Amino acid sequence: MIDAADLTIRELREIDLLDPGTFVDYDLSSLWRALRRESPIYRHPRGFWVLTRYEDLVAVYKDPARFGSHGGNVLATLTAGGDSAAGSMLAVTDGPSHRRMRAALVDSLRPRTIGALAEPLRARTSELVRKMVSGTPFDFATEIAERLPMGTICDLMGIPEGDRAQLLEWNKQALSSDLPGATESDAQLARGEILMYLTELVQERRDDAGTDVVSELIAHLPDDGRPLSDEEIVYNCYSLLIGGDESSRMSAICGVLAFCDRPDAWRRVRAREVGLDSTVEEILRWTTPAMHVGRRARQAVDFLEQQIAEGDIVTLWNTSANRDDAIFQSPDTFDPARQSNRHLAFGYGPHFCVGAQLGRLELRILLDALRASVTEMALAGEPQRVYSNFLFGYSTLPVVFS
Repeated sequence: MIDAADLTIRELREIDLLDPGTFVDYDLSSLWRALRRESPIYRHPRGFWVLTRYEDLVAVYKDPARFGSHGGNVLATLTAGGDSAAGSMLAVTDGPSHRRMRAALVDSLRPRTIGALAEPLRARTSELVRKMVSGTPFDFATEIAERLPMGTICDLMGIPEGDRAQLLEWNKQALSSDLPGATESDAQLARGEILMYLTELVQERRDDAGTDVVSELIAHLPDDGRPLSDEEIVYNCYSLLIGGDESSRMSAICGVLAFCDRPDAWRRVRAREVGLDSTVEEILRWTTPAMHVGRRARQAVDFLEQQIAEGDIVTLWNTSANRDDAIFQSPDTFDPARQSNRHLAFGYGPHFCVGAQLGRLELRILLDALRASVTEMALAGEPQRVYSNFLFGYSTLPVVFS
């Protein structure tokens, strides 16, 4: 991996942020530092604006009137011309429709529903971790991390056990790839398969309702008296499935990697010198699974002395903002005891992630299980990064638990 500090600022600005390989080939920490300091907003050669400072991201997150999500919220769809789910999926909808869908999702993910998942998740997590504490190398990514978030979100949606492995494979191709060379067509195919599966699932639940989130979304009656359409339910279930798996899985993998690299940090957590709540927040900040979020300017905007034209793509790089030294003390230090950790891993403002509570619960339960069983953790090989310009994380993590 090349440290971007070896490049000049001119060359840094020309690194292709659309190329998934960029995020595997380069350590971009120095890039983000340089841009925050010298060019907090700049127009990338591929035609989109890049924002890197925490305060600027928050300003855009809070301003859906000028920076909309309706055209898409990631580079892949924005640069392709737009998102087919616009107006039907919470993440790519603004205004009254957004508020209407958000109310339905928040209601279906209420604390009582999330709380009911805790005990099954705790039992499943503890069993998986105990099996791997043998001093024998194994891949944490596939043997533990892949089996937890996907299982939980499928429990939430009432998805049969026999369908989950295939859904996981599609999920892993929808936003990233384990290998170089995957194309946007491959990702679109995977996303299409998930949508077709969910379309059939929604029809099944209309015919035979259960107590799962899909059934609750079907039954939900918004304030305007108009139930969610099949298309709205399918797209929002898709968002729950993708987001509920990918972000939690990558956070778990990156958290364990951080502890493997820093044995003293794990000793402090295991000895209960550091609480699990602050540890969860630091893992989320440190990982930042969703590296960027995209917006499209809904009108001409004068921003940081730059003229953003109506229709321009504006990208908010959470991965940079979460290392902004104007907000975080010693931001390049992994500190499980960090306080006032106002990271942007779940976004900010009207589009703050509706699944944040579940993501935090999953990570806390995993840490609790590790703390109960694992004295030491160490790398047993080289982790492999996923290929994505959106998702940060690893497809493999060889480790030894003792």
